[in-house]
Amino acid sequence: MADPVLLTLSGSLRREATNRKLLAEAARVFGPATVVEADLHFPLYDGDAEAADGIPPAVQLLADQIAAADAVAISTPEYNKGPSGVLKNALDWVSRTEGNPWADKPVAVMSAAAGRAGGELAQALLRGFLVPFQPRLLIGPGVHLAGSSKEFDESGRLTSDHYEATLTKLMQKLRAEIGG
Repeated sequence: MADPVLLTLSGSLRREATNRKLLAEAARVFGPATVVEADLHFPLYDGDAEAADGIPPAVQLLADQIAAADAVAISTPEYNKGPSGVLKNALDWVSRTEGNPWADKPVAVMSAAAGRAGGELAQALLRGFLVPFQPRLLIGPGVHLAGSSKEFDESGRLTSDHYEATLTKLMQKLRAEIGG
C-alpha cells in the first residue's frame, strides 16, 4: 500500500517561519507519508480579477492538492488576534474553485506564535473559517506553540517534550482518521 499524502499549509510565507518548522515536525511524527508543502504565494482575491482572468493556476493547484491529499495539516501564526491574511486569502481563493476539495477531508490545525498564548485565538478563528467547507476538523489536542522562536533547535526539531508529545497525539489522531 502506498504511503498516504499529507498536505501542509503554513500561514506564514517566511522560509524560516516557525509555522513551517512546526509543520515539518508534524510530518515527521505523522510517520511514513508523501508530504506536499503548499505554496500560498497568491494574488489578493479580487472578484474583478477572477471575472477577467479566472482562477489563477497556483490557486487551482492548491485546490487539486487538497482534493488529492489523504489528510491536511495547517499551521497559522497569530497576527493582531487572528490568522494570517495569507492563509485567509488562500481559503477565499480555493472557495472559488469548482467543487469543494475540503469536503470530508481530515484536517489538523495548529499554531506557532511569538506570544504567550501560542496563537490560540488565531487557531480558533481559523477553525471557524474552515466550517463552511465541511472538512473533518480534529478537535484537539490543541497545539499552540508559544514563544515559538525559542522552541526549535538548530536542526528545526522541537526542544520541548510537552509540545512534541501533544503534536504526536494530534498527528496520531490525524493518521487514524485516514485509517493509517
